[in-house]
Amino acid sequence: MSEEWLALNRALWDERVPIHVASAFYDIEGFRAGGSTLRSFEVEEVGEVAGLTLVHPQCHLGLDTLSWARRGAHVTGLDFSRPAIEAARKLGTDAGLNDAEFVESDVYRALEVLGGRQFDLVYTGRGALNWLPDVEQWARVMAALVGPSGRFYLAEFHPFAHVFAEDELTVAYPYFQAEPFEWEEPGSYAEPGASTVHNRSVEWNHGLGAVVSALVAAGLRLEFLHEHDHTVEPRWPFLERSADGNYRLPEGMPSLPLMYSLLARAP
Repeated sequence: MSEEWLALNRALWDERVPIHVASAFYDIEGFRAGGSTLRSFEVEEVGEVAGLTLVHPQCHLGLDTLSWARRGAHVTGLDFSRPAIEAARKLGTDAGLNDAEFVESDVYRALEVLGGRQFDLVYTGRGALNWLPDVEQWARVMAALVGPSGRFYLAEFHPFAHVFAEDELTVAYPYFQAEPFEWEEPGSYAEPGASTVHNRSVEWNHGLGAVVSALVAAGLRLEFLHEHDHTVEPRWPFLERSADGNYRLPEGMPSLPLMYSLLARAP
């Protein structure tokens, strides 16, 4: 498919930026009023970030990036969608977080675009890895962005959950597949009824072992790997929202890993 995947996915995300900005799902007004999109487990696992330099590849609208800025980090967000970067810059200005920097680039070109800069913390995830074809190259870029004594943190949807159908816990897709999944879906997860033109996308399912092995091979030292029984969106219609805003399987159903998080350090 050469680079066709990149053009297809960029067109899809470019079109959905204004839909996401206006959606209740992203609640831009709530963020402007002082909100945060970070989950409690992320804040707990990462710890204090005040004064640290932080880069967030695949930052989309920059809400998570700016949430770290609100906690005192000096943040840089990076995304391949120009409308997303423009929206993130405006949101940073509107929220008074003028120290935040947003850069347009696909993740594989991050080192070149950022001029070889390194950071105290590289933060990424939550629906990011499935848009990338080469997890080994991604891991090498992530490791190169981590400065001396720096850390890499990933919070991501669990690849095991991707094997199930959209409406029920029936195995519908393979866990191990090198070839991409191609979709043709109108609308958006943030606004299912939205009218859209660019509906074709290309995604990959990177297994947990593949992700961890790629990071270790890139030179990072794994400190922990946690699997979570909750997720941040209604992956299936029968999930129940908890008081903390996360979604879980109903009581009485067997538990499943729905997200995972890991922390790795520079050697």
